[in-house]
Amino acid sequence: MNWETVIGLEVHVQLATKSKIFSGSSTAFGAEANTQASLIDLGMPGTLPVFNEEALRMAVKFGLATHSSISHRSAFDRKNYFYPDSPKGYQTTQLHEAIVNNGYVDVPLEDGGHKRINILRAHLEEDAGKSLHEDFHGFTGIDLNRAGTPLIEVVSEPEMSNAKEAVAYLRVIHSIIRYLEISDGNMAEGSMRCDANVSVRPVGQKELGTRTELKNINSFRFVERAINTEVERQIDLIESGGKVIQATRLYDSNKNETRPMRSKEEANDYRYFPCPDLLPIEIDESYVQTIRESLPELPWEKAARFQGDYQLSEYDAQILVTSHELANYFEACVKASQAEAKLCANWISGALLGALNKENLDIGQSPINPEQLGGLIARIADNTISGKIAKTVFEALWEGAKNADEVIEKQGLKQVTDSGAIQSLVEDVIAQNPEQVANYRAADETKRKKMFGFFVGQIMKASKGKANPKQVNQLLVEVLDKP
Repeated sequence: MNWETVIGLEVHVQLATKSKIFSGSSTAFGAEANTQASLIDLGMPGTLPVFNEEALRMAVKFGLATHSSISHRSAFDRKNYFYPDSPKGYQTTQLHEAIVNNGYVDVPLEDGGHKRINILRAHLEEDAGKSLHEDFHGFTGIDLNRAGTPLIEVVSEPEMSNAKEAVAYLRVIHSIIRYLEISDGNMAEGSMRCDANVSVRPVGQKELGTRTELKNINSFRFVERAINTEVERQIDLIESGGKVIQATRLYDSNKNETRPMRSKEEANDYRYFPCPDLLPIEIDESYVQTIRESLPELPWEKAARFQGDYQLSEYDAQILVTSHELANYFEACVKASQAEAKLCANWISGALLGALNKENLDIGQSPINPEQLGGLIARIADNTISGKIAKTVFEALWEGAKNADEVIEKQGLKQVTDSGAIQSLVEDVIAQNPEQVANYRAADETKRKKMFGFFVGQIMKASKGKANPKQVNQLLVEVLDKP
């Protein structure tokens, strides 16, 4: 039987407020355990929460960026459950009246197309603490520093068809929150986490299969692996005569398997009721409009501008707008290179990002700043150096050299562009390889193209890579085509 996968994601985004959603406690990451949890965060008797308006502003920004409806009235509910890292015994969240509803994002696909994924809602809530299982000699430690940190939970419709689409959607959400500067999106630190609802059904069936929820996945790579593993498990289970049980499961990245965490609760199991300590939030259109006017240029808008202003392909533009830091780097590089946009795009998406990925660095940690890379590209554009020599200069900049001109001068890398000198090199190579020349001249057009590279290689070797490749090709054609 052929199966199809149905996936919906619940993305938890920690908002970058300085204090928690209902208290003045710090949200700074990395503090000593249990030093940033106040009596309000712990729900101690006699304490009352006070809503953090900055969290509201950030949620509205996200809603506007995702083409969503902003509710002029929203309210908090209590979701009751008992878990060691939930000190109150409940979570303050939004069930019935969320702040953001009915939005969408367009997700780029591998084939170059796009798919629209609808967002059901994005609601405000407080984060729980964190259970620590390492270094406690068989016990579990509880760190409540995170308890009360403001979140938006972004709930998609179940419209993703495979793990790659899910990751692409997740990357779009990640890019949006970074552009809006409402979260650093650091998945390793838990600033963005993902729950994946996964089910399978026979191709053509309209009814959804029984879903399982994969909880708290904290990297793009693990999201893809976890979904693929769970899909395979469900199909194997059904085809062997079993039945998928609705449940919450954890993904074990070490064993590449999912395992049961608990049977899936329904909404009534949480005994939701309106939070008695918080009034409903009411905002007017002028508040929303003020925030709308403050929105930055968003990734898809920037990509369209890059295609128009810099004549880049959609593919190049999409890579460069992955983060606003990368997009800013590109524009600074273009300015420094005297407007060599396509060459800048090629070097950033190729050599630079390749080197950064190899060292596990982001663009903000690049040893080469955009002005340095732009200076290198300017020397390629004016034929001071060839693209091949430029790789040597790039490596020197990566190791700490100040600028391309200094490297070119010290290492004597300036390209040979004197036509007389190149003509001499061409003639020497022709004279040294009479058999290959005879074979070339006797060959048909197809074979000549393959043989031509031999002569180019010999000339570049003789010039130690400094001869201008374009001139080499032109002069070589003239000599070889002589009768």
